Formats: sequence, C-alpha cells, structure tokens
Amino acid sequence: MACGNGPAAGTHQLSDLTWSSAGNGWGPVEKDMSNGDNGLADGQTLSIRGTTYAKGLGTNAASEIVYYLGGACTSLSTTVGVDDETYGRGTVDFQIYKDATKVADSGLLTGTGPGAHLTADLTGAMELHLVVTDGGDGNNSDHADWAAPVLTC
Repeated sequence: MACGNGPAAGTHQLSDLTWSSAGNGWGPVEKDMSNGDNGLADGQTLSIRGTTYAKGLGTNAASEIVYYLGGACTSLSTTVGVDDETYGRGTVDFQIYKDATKVADSGLLTGTGPGAHLTADLTGAMELHLVVTDGGDGNNSDHADWAAPVLTC
C-alpha cells in the first residue's frame, strides 16, 4: 500500500522505482548499469574504485532525476562516485534535494579519488531530486554512479 501516493512502506532500491523525470548530460540515465555511451542500455556494471554494484543509476553530468515521494519516505542512503569506465577521468558533485532544499552534497569527486557515502533525511518530502553537476570543468568523462541507493519509506 502506498502512503500519500508515494512509494509503499518499506525499503526500496531506487532503481526498482519509476522516476517522475530524468535529464542527463550524455545519453539516457541508466538503471543498474553505468552511463556507457549515448544509447539506452549500453553501459557496464556500476563500478567505483574497483567495487562493483548490481543496483543503482548511471548518469553523466549535468543530470537530474526526480522521484515523487508524496511525503511517504524518510531517508535515502547511497554510495556515489565517478565510474571506473572513465579510466580516472571526470569530476562531479552529487547533490540530494528534499523538494527545493539541498540535504546532502558529496563535494567534488574525481575519477581517481574515492567515492563517498551520502545519507539524506527526506522526512515529509514531496519530491526527491538527485543532481550531478560537472565540477565546473565541463562534462567530459563525467560518468556519475548512484550506487546501491536505498530509499526508506
């Protein structure tokens, strides 16, 4: 049963849910694979500094994915980073918004640095916005992974 027309109570892999909208800097947003190239389902296994993930979202800066929550959810937990398919290139910043309020920010991440773990309080949010910026240097090789994102409702 869904509460307030948002996701049902419980925990959900975000890639198993349907987003309201998604925009991506290169090709489509991918479910359970890296961004890959410009086509749909052309990515690889999500991989951040040698750790692979079966579930998640593959994007390329600048991107924004919006999920309708309807006030039904309380938190999001995810690992974020530049996918290994960029061979050390790419600079990005991951941001999580609860409606119009930023509630988590990775800071600048590079293709050679470690990923980051983000946890965001979403209590009462009508919408979740997952945003990736290009780190201020253009979007070349900015393959950004939202790895194992778990939404609690």
